Amino acid sequence: MLYTLVVILHVFVCFLMIGAILLQSGKGAEIGASFGGSSQTVFGSRGPANFLSKLTVGVAAVFMLTSFSLAILAKQRNFASTVIDLKPKETSSAPAAPPAPAATESHPAADAPAAAH
Repeated sequence: MLYTLVVILHVFVCFLMIGAILLQSGKGAEIGASFGGSSQTVFGSRGPANFLSKLTVGVAAVFMLTSFSLAILAKQRNFASTVIDLKPKETSSAPAAPPAPAATESHPAADAPAAAH
């Protein structure tokens, strides 16, 4: 249950971080210029840089914490990593029958010719 909640929080934080990074403007560009060429900015003269950079730092810190906690929780979870691990081992209660002894001749027949080397 906790693992699922941390995964959901992690995905939400990922989208927040993507949005915060994409909303930041490059050097010399204003966010208002991209929406119609207005000289007035949406957040003020230095508003978007401070607000969005602080938001990015905060979201990145939460992202690192959720990543670290997911790594710890994943290690503590007990689950099979492959399909082979999911299949239970077959154990038989009765021991296997011993193989029958092979019939062999102890002496070659007297009429048989000797094998050439």
